[in-house]
Amino acid sequence: MIILTGGAGFIGSVFLWKLNQEGISDIIVVDHLDSSEKWKNLSGKLFADYIQKDDLLSLVESGKLGKADHVVHIGATSSTTCTDADHFIRNNFGYSKALASWALKNKTPFMYASSAATYGDGELGYSDSDDMTCGLKPLNMYGYSKQLFDMWVLENKLANKVTGLKFFNVFGPNEYHKGDMMSVVCKKYDEVASNGCIKLFKSYRKGIADGEQKRDFIYVKDVVDVMFKLFSEPGRSGIFNLGTGKARSWNDLAKAMFKAAGKKEKIEYMDMPEHLRPKYQYFTQADMSKLVRTGCSVKFKSLEDSVGDYIVNYLSEKAYL
Repeated sequence: MIILTGGAGFIGSVFLWKLNQEGISDIIVVDHLDSSEKWKNLSGKLFADYIQKDDLLSLVESGKLGKADHVVHIGATSSTTCTDADHFIRNNFGYSKALASWALKNKTPFMYASSAATYGDGELGYSDSDDMTCGLKPLNMYGYSKQLFDMWVLENKLANKVTGLKFFNVFGPNEYHKGDMMSVVCKKYDEVASNGCIKLFKSYRKGIADGEQKRDFIYVKDVVDVMFKLFSEPGRSGIFNLGTGKARSWNDLAKAMFKAAGKKEKIEYMDMPEHLRPKYQYFTQADMSKLVRTGCSVKFKSLEDSVGDYIVNYLSEKAYL
């Protein structure tokens, strides 16, 4: 039995799809569906049961949760603009500690989602070396909540017993419910398809032109391929980056969108809201050497191929994985 938290969310539901593709359906999905259309991410997928996230925590705390073969903990509040620090502490840090403690006590493999948001503005680089983690300075409460749990793992000397993944800029099918937290590909697709124009944020940093801010964009299909490799081949524990290892600009992303949509390129630049400017990352690029050293090598799709697959096979039809 696999416990999959966040199983109706973006990455969680695509990992559920991947498990099904591999013939695995003995899965308990844990999530909070609220009033969004997140439930559509579960439609057509096979799993044994569904549990509300608060109910799972109650079962853990009461000692009534049965045995499991794996825990894959993807569920979290992922908004980078939410300012309720107490909520982040409870939902991301406290919940993760409780579930990890239960898994470790029961000798159950535990995989969890961290985030590249822990790296803040990148002043210390993007190395996932354990001795670098304590000095990181996230720019928002989401990143800090993930940093707190990474530190808890390290301080309790658990890095050799669990697997954490620092997701970089993930995009792809099943993110439609995420509102403002959707990827730019998803959020701006209608602009490109209908108006033939896309608006990107201006740059406010000297030496970086508008649209030349860079991110490590990674397609969700590649993400779940790596996750399944780690899931199905025990022995690779630690906290690892999960990106492509190659930064690309927002302009590159926009051009890939125009090509996939069959439109002529037209990029305009707009002011960035003032409240975002101090918290904006101008560059992210995963150092993937630590994961590669474990023997977990995955060939990532190019940005152009990933955007093309997403737009042609999913966004144009609002199709789900």
